[in-house]
Amino acid sequence: MNAPGTEQAKGAAAGPRGLYVHVPFCASTCDFCAFYQIPPTAEKVRGFLDGLAREAALLAWDRPVATVFFGGGTPGLLAPRDLARLTELVRGRTGGAPAEWTIELAPASVTAERLAVLRAAGVNRISLGVQSFQPARLEALGRLHTREQVYRAYERIRAAGFANVNLDLMFALPGQAEAEWAADLDAAFALAPEHLSTYCLTFEEDTALWLKLAQGRVRLDAEKEARFYEAGWARLAAAGYEQYEISNFSRPGRACRHNLNTWRMHEWIGLGPSAASQLGGRRGANVADLDRWLAGLGRGERATEDRVDLTPALLAEDALIFGLRLNEGVDLAAWSERCPDAPWGEIQARIDRLAGEGLARREGSRVSLTVRGRLVADGVGAEFHGIAQAAAG
Repeated sequence: MNAPGTEQAKGAAAGPRGLYVHVPFCASTCDFCAFYQIPPTAEKVRGFLDGLAREAALLAWDRPVATVFFGGGTPGLLAPRDLARLTELVRGRTGGAPAEWTIELAPASVTAERLAVLRAAGVNRISLGVQSFQPARLEALGRLHTREQVYRAYERIRAAGFANVNLDLMFALPGQAEAEWAADLDAAFALAPEHLSTYCLTFEEDTALWLKLAQGRVRLDAEKEARFYEAGWARLAAAGYEQYEISNFSRPGRACRHNLNTWRMHEWIGLGPSAASQLGGRRGANVADLDRWLAGLGRGERATEDRVDLTPALLAEDALIFGLRLNEGVDLAAWSERCPDAPWGEIQARIDRLAGEGLARREGSRVSLTVRGRLVADGVGAEFHGIAQAAAG
């Protein structure tokens, strides 16, 4: 996508705009990870940072950016001087530090020097990729850090003055017992982070974990996953963490604003190889290849693929697929006003079917999932796939 115009597309909302920066560098690839990543070298990092500056210059920064998220990869692998350059680039385009600015860090790469750079720049939210406190589970996932490094990293983050911290955890791992999952949650509670993200292990194609599944070395167990979900939800609620999305829990007022804005179908700018954007009535993703991404920028264009126009029907479809993952659900009246041309008759019929099956509930114009529905949220989302295509004829 070249620089979009400033006009709002039909159905688009002038809500908060986010910025996502994909930092594609990782020291190694975890068994479960399907994100684009490459080993870092000084030359590649330099090219990446140069490319970000060129890509940012191609865009029209016509509205303020409310939230920023550095993901990857492992953004924390960047040297302090490179992190400083990256944050300066963002501040230059956003007019200073945004209200919420998150960076993902891996425990093994958390240093006081890196944290000092981030704190000085205005980063105010840290997401730490713990995954598990059990050494055997970390090894099985291909994680490079130890349990001791998790505690050391968390101590450094707090000592640096960060008051908004998320911990990522994973469950339903091969060989993991429910008691181990409970122990992981208790270990996280003892640290008292403001936010917890708990992800059920998924099997993505082109990952080492997918190969293990194909070879029969691990297997899917839907009943086990459901038990882990429900046990985790109960334990998190008892510890004072409110669920606001299938996998996300927070203390009051600490929900991730960047992700909420994305799930509510507001606009976001994506910078970096493989980063997606939803902007100016269009959606697209940068190519998942550093060299091809840089080559496109060298020609003065963003190397994007999977470009689509955000028709009212497609926006409504995505609003349901992602919005129903939120505990607040979806306000159908607000969306029918925002996208009156969407196929609301078909949408209502599918919602009625889900409600009849006990998977969804209605409260006025708002629809949300029941507990049973949240357990099969991916399947519920699939119910709305293709609505936009069917509406187009």
